[in-house]
Amino acid sequence: MAYRPGSEPPPIPAGAKGRCPRCGEGHMFDGYLAVRERCEACGLDYGFADAADGPAVFVMFIVGFLVVGLALWVEFAFTPPVWVHIALWFPLTAILSLAVIRPLKGVMIALQYHHRAEEGRLENK
Repeated sequence: MAYRPGSEPPPIPAGAKGRCPRCGEGHMFDGYLAVRERCEACGLDYGFADAADGPAVFVMFIVGFLVVGLALWVEFAFTPPVWVHIALWFPLTAILSLAVIRPLKGVMIALQYHHRAEEGRLENK
């Protein structure tokens, strides 16, 4: 994934892959969810990166919508006992949440960089 000098990669694919939002080459994460201090390829300081609770909210909406929809469908189509719901939906919720949280956090951080997002400030006049 090589980009011309001076051009930035598209933020959504770069963030979803956990790549640097400036160069697209370096890694954004140090571990599973911990953000590195800086990009090892271009030296971008990740001090601006503050995804806060944004990725978690999106995970709850996306995974919740899928799991609740599937649970309702299974309930009305097959009427299984409660233990089947527990055996199906708890593991699926955990697996989907863990699979989606890192790409969403990467996208949020890449979009912050792309749009030059900063902490809100109130001006005193």
